[in-house]
Amino acid sequence: MRTLLIFAGLVLGIASTAEARVISVGPDQPLKTPRAAATVARDGDIVEIAAGSYPGDVATWRANRLVIRAVGGPVVLDASGQSEGGKAIWVIAGSRTTVEGITFVNAVVPDENGAGIRQEGAGLTVRRSVFRNNQMGILAGDNPASDILVERSIFDANGNGDGQSHNIYVNHVRSFTLRYSWSHDAKVGHQVKSRALRTDILYNRISDGAGDGSYSIDLPNGGNARIVGNLIEQGPNSPNTGIVSYGAEGATNPLHRLRVASNTVVNALAPRGTFVVNADAATSAFIVNNLFTGGTLLSGSGRGRRNLIAANPGFRDATAGDYVLTATSRARNRAVPTATALRPRYEYVAPAGGIPRPRAGRLDLGAFETR
Repeated sequence: MRTLLIFAGLVLGIASTAEARVISVGPDQPLKTPRAAATVARDGDIVEIAAGSYPGDVATWRANRLVIRAVGGPVVLDASGQSEGGKAIWVIAGSRTTVEGITFVNAVVPDENGAGIRQEGAGLTVRRSVFRNNQMGILAGDNPASDILVERSIFDANGNGDGQSHNIYVNHVRSFTLRYSWSHDAKVGHQVKSRALRTDILYNRISDGAGDGSYSIDLPNGGNARIVGNLIEQGPNSPNTGIVSYGAEGATNPLHRLRVASNTVVNALAPRGTFVVNADAATSAFIVNNLFTGGTLLSGSGRGRRNLIAANPGFRDATAGDYVLTATSRARNRAVPTATALRPRYEYVAPAGGIPRPRAGRLDLGAFETR
């Protein structure tokens, strides 16, 4: 069924189903830009944006339960000097929004925190999207009813160079999950920063590259945190030797728990570098089945079990970024059994994906199984 919507003198074709309206956006549609769609979108709509570039097009999305997705290929939103409300390319004010297949580029605002997405509503899912060269990639504000999921996405060279802006910055929300994604080359800031009550960082690549990013993962207010199955690469230009930081600004979240399992950490600052920096004396970090290429396992309270720290643990081809283990690696078949929540079920796949982790006998240490 197709309904006709009259807006600003235009007749807009919007397909209706029993479940949702589908709003089409693109050069060949009456609605030419995402901004135009944002002005007419209603709760529960699906907004389909035709592949292509929409320079300078910024918007606020106010309706709830929207699905906003690219169709036919990537959609590129280059801020080109514009911003929505001095905040972002997209300000998402509605709740339970899903964004798929969108590239956000070059967000700059006078406050120096221009984001690809500024999340203000409760609940956001981002899939298969790219955030590049913004002052912030995603910036999520405080919202105790908000759950944020980011998967299969890339964060590349975001930050204003002031140490206060980051590839990903999630403030006080109920939960934040990052999986099957690649966050890299943040400009002085952190690759991932979360103040969420619960943070799950699973099966990602988090890397400084040739940049000067600070912490790979920063959890400044503590919380219930689980870091499993990631490839983490601290670069030679990082100004901070800590890699995972917990509670550095005061562990003010009500629940304190830090579990770090089956990660591969490649430390270009070795022998300097600390895998986990736990600033909360009341929280005992549990670090198990990880593979670390050099430095110190832990600063602060916690315990480690079956972690290997070695300059050359037997990677297949570290020079080419291949950190799968060789058949003769000391880390092979060495993992100890863990609780189900800490048992890795997937592996990161470049550039932003994941596959089931092979299982035959005991697991290998680190983020990858021997092939």
